[in-house]
Amino acid sequence: MEIVVQQHRQGRSRKFANMAITTACVVVSVLALAFIVPALFGLQRYVITGTSMTGTIDFGSVAVEEVVPVSELRVGDIITYTPPPDSGVDHLVTHRIIAIHGDVLQTKGDAVPQKDPWKFKLDSTQQARVKFSVPYVGYPLIWLADREIRMLLIGLPAVVIALLSLKQLFLALRPRRKGAADHSGSPSIPVRG
Repeated sequence: MEIVVQQHRQGRSRKFANMAITTACVVVSVLALAFIVPALFGLQRYVITGTSMTGTIDFGSVAVEEVVPVSELRVGDIITYTPPPDSGVDHLVTHRIIAIHGDVLQTKGDAVPQKDPWKFKLDSTQQARVKFSVPYVGYPLIWLADREIRMLLIGLPAVVIALLSLKQLFLALRPRRKGAADHSGSPSIPVRG
């Protein structure tokens, strides 16, 4: 009876582990496809980590952008660019173009009242322009940017695998009780003689 209950528990544990692994693989595959497929069509992806475009492109969204000639940019387009070095901003910015004077642009975040304090020229003849955005998809990437979360996501499965391996090793090395049925060997036939 005890063996049957133990086997039933092990069966449920294995089913749960298999289901968890399958779910994790599906989620990782979907996220990978979500980032690979746009690249096949020449699109770029940017995770929005600020709130200056809230309402249009919210925090945690992924902005999918097409690369277009700078000559095609118009007032009202949303672009992702590197601000000028003297701006004090050392990361990419995704903002709406509010003015174009020749080759000088000025931008503003939709959720803030003031325009960006800098005007700039683009260094390249091409520029990434937002085509559409997908809400919430960027959250896993934002979380993965945190070192502690990365360590947890890598370390926790490693610890579980190590513990399961130790359990299997312990069970394999454990001496069998007297009288316990041994189902692991070859069948034998008693010899009478």
